[in-house]
Amino acid sequence: MNIWIIGAGGIAQEYAKVLNSLGLNYTVVGRGEKSALDFKKVTGKSVVVGGLTSFLATKPEIADKAIVATPLEALADNTIALLKYGVKNVFCEKPGFLNPEELLEVKEVSDAYNGNVFYAYNRRFFASVLKAEEIIKEEGGVKSFNFEFTEWGHVIEKSGNTLEALQNWMYANSTHVIDLAFFLGGNPTQMNCVTAGELSWHKPAIFAGSGITDKGALFSYQSNWAAPGRWVVEILTSKHRLYFKPMEQLQIQNIGSVKVDLVEIDDHLDKEFKPGFYLETKAFLEGDYRRLCSIKEQYDHLQHIYNKIKGL
Repeated sequence: MNIWIIGAGGIAQEYAKVLNSLGLNYTVVGRGEKSALDFKKVTGKSVVVGGLTSFLATKPEIADKAIVATPLEALADNTIALLKYGVKNVFCEKPGFLNPEELLEVKEVSDAYNGNVFYAYNRRFFASVLKAEEIIKEEGGVKSFNFEFTEWGHVIEKSGNTLEALQNWMYANSTHVIDLAFFLGGNPTQMNCVTAGELSWHKPAIFAGSGITDKGALFSYQSNWAAPGRWVVEILTSKHRLYFKPMEQLQIQNIGSVKVDLVEIDDHLDKEFKPGFYLETKAFLEGDYRRLCSIKEQYDHLQHIYNKIKGL
């Protein structure tokens, strides 16, 4: 299999660790010398420097699979370049765009070139999530759920990201939580959203909402980026409340009890690799796309979930 990794930063290194463990050969395309040296030091793999445009100009054999792990600002452009070159299967870091308008362009190109584009929402593959799904199935499905996607505004504003990235931070980062909540609870058929406040770099700052999903589950959410908080997803079945807090762990509360216990999970892969990365990368490479977020799903989520939550 001809595999490309586009990007040579920290996230690209995590994908390389998975490919190395699977014994697969691959080509890494980066931009600068420093990231290339760091990449080789960590993974043992050399990097083709100069960027994707320069690499494609050499007319390499078309990749069977490509993983895009570049900075946020370059995700959409690199995905489009790969599709136009003829690469049919692209796995891109979330959310796949810097601003929402870019996703429509990627979708149009993907449709025109018959591409398969997927986005890396690795929390779908956490051991905690896989275990929770077993419990949910045994107990007749999700009855209701709630989630919080509070971001630490005082930290993020000093993170060194560009202003445009910060203005789109809900898409770039918070969608990890929102995607997981609806992945487990179903997609909303009704949703009421309200927002308030603003930060110097993001509007709004406070979010709240509720609704019902296509699985018949009621849901609610809230988030306040100007106050203390954290990422949380809570799933309620007929017998238990399941807590993802933090999301790498699964905690459980039995009906008739206030005690919350830690659920034993087989999370050795989430400890050996960046959590979720091994299973999501393996699924993409093997063509098992059932749990992956497709570009169609991402576009639907943007229109019917993310934009509504943001108050657009």
